[in-house]
Amino acid sequence: MKNETPNTNSTRRGFLQAAGAASLLAAVPQNVFAQTGSEAGIRVALVGCGGRGTGAAFDALNVQRVPLKLVAMADVFPERLNSSYNTLLQFVAETPEKLDVPEDRKFIGFDAYRQAMDQLRPGDIVILATPLAFRAPHFEYAIERGLNVFMEKPLTADGPTSQRMLELAKQADEKNLKCGVGLMVRHCRARQELHKRISDGEIGDLITMRGYRMHGPVVTCFSTRKPAGRSELMWQIERFHSFLWASGGLYSDFNIHQIDELCWMKNAWPVKAMGIGGRHYRGDYIDQNFDIYAIEYTFDDGSKLFFDSRIMVGCKNDMSSVAHGSKGSAIVSASGHSPGKVRTFNSQNQDRKSLIWKYPQPEANPYQLEWDDLVEAIVNDSAYNEVERGVIASVVTSMGRMSAHTGQEITYDQMLNCPVQLAPHLESFTADGPAPVMPDADGRYPVPQPGIVRESEYATAST
Repeated sequence: MKNETPNTNSTRRGFLQAAGAASLLAAVPQNVFAQTGSEAGIRVALVGCGGRGTGAAFDALNVQRVPLKLVAMADVFPERLNSSYNTLLQFVAETPEKLDVPEDRKFIGFDAYRQAMDQLRPGDIVILATPLAFRAPHFEYAIERGLNVFMEKPLTADGPTSQRMLELAKQADEKNLKCGVGLMVRHCRARQELHKRISDGEIGDLITMRGYRMHGPVVTCFSTRKPAGRSELMWQIERFHSFLWASGGLYSDFNIHQIDELCWMKNAWPVKAMGIGGRHYRGDYIDQNFDIYAIEYTFDDGSKLFFDSRIMVGCKNDMSSVAHGSKGSAIVSASGHSPGKVRTFNSQNQDRKSLIWKYPQPEANPYQLEWDDLVEAIVNDSAYNEVERGVIASVVTSMGRMSAHTGQEITYDQMLNCPVQLAPHLESFTADGPAPVMPDADGRYPVPQPGIVRESEYATAST
């Protein structure tokens, strides 16, 4: 298992100030940037202008190391692109030169990603923040164009796409491209220190780990019936959390962070998963998700990771991660992704009397740190590719989802080599074309059927 923990001291410092940043360019290797003078710095294109993409663009423009400028945007929904642009315009009010996206560099449609990337020079950065189904073709074109990449998680939801992304990661390495993946907890300085302490044996051998993500629905969690007159495919892309082909469903999209951070603390990936789950108070929601998931992951040494997920109103909320060792325990996430408020204890009680160490507060924002680290690698021309690790984390998350959806034990190898592709023919999508999954006569979509659908959780979803 690769555990990249870039060693920089960058922190979030507010909005980028052009004065002073330009003077740092002297330290940048000349082969990184295609131009000098007024064109010096890194250009950025945003592909996928939802909340996640907008946030990534904001963090990119906050990088202090060298000037970054957003020069192109792409989405399939014009209203989403315009909303993102207007939001970013407010973010950069003090440095408007950082947002240079005139109307002729705002691209709409399924080929818009190509048009946006074509505005960049080799060595610039493209942000890939569409639903994960589109990640592989977008990444492939970025490699062809010689672009550094920041891509949001998860990266994949099925076996064929995972294998394709692993091959693309090798191609990116061959071109010396720097590729960041939005598992930002890996860049949290507090978690990096915690990981070192656990690896050094501070709480002994890890035996059990627990992760929880339990809260009410958020926007696009569940899908209601498609409005009359809307394109089926465009509706599903807009409500991507509701459809397995587009996002891996809520389980993959939401839970990968905590599954990844706990596997990181273990320095290993689980080899199999056994899960249960179900649907409860659905009302008029007709998406493909379960409301609850309970997954037992098993590592090669027999130790366990238990992960519980619940998206329901009126129940106890909990979003935390805990590691239990032979000599003590640790809090990996106290409540949400940031701040981590990580601590170690010499007991399993995790009370004040048994406290060994805690990271001082406040903590730097890991969403910013992941960008600082990516740009630092570009500036220094150091090896930097998180895609393989991101794919493995996506496969591990998917095998837990598949286990719950089928009622079967699923191994890592089974998930990686499962031949079912959730979104075949994706490169030929058109706005008025068919979607990978279609509703029945009552407007309802196929849902997982544990114990009935044995070979693959997707057998009904692709008919």
